[in-house]
Amino acid sequence: MEMSEWTSQVRRGILEYCILQLISKEPRYGYELVTLLDQWEPLAVTEGTLYPLLRRLLKDHYIESFWKESESGPPRKYYSLTDSGRRLMELMSVEWNKISSAVEYIQFNPLK
Repeated sequence: MEMSEWTSQVRRGILEYCILQLISKEPRYGYELVTLLDQWEPLAVTEGTLYPLLRRLLKDHYIESFWKESESGPPRKYYSLTDSGRRLMELMSVEWNKISSAVEYIQFNPLK
């Protein structure tokens, strides 16, 4: 397996979790999410990656959308978590903590 393929597979799962985390803090619009994720190179996405993921989350009722006027241009479509989305994010948090703790332990502790 090439490193880029492995990285792509890891990012795909983590990206959904990160998007839910960002939206949970306050409603966000799509380009804002792209900009926020750009702060961390491993999480950087294009709009072509983000919007299909947002559409799927909408379809699955984990997020909802609404339009809001912008002070500097056309109205923007904002996304916020539904109750189902918040439950999913909380379950993902539990799993992420288990996984990251296990990986960190394996990485930094000798195994017998």
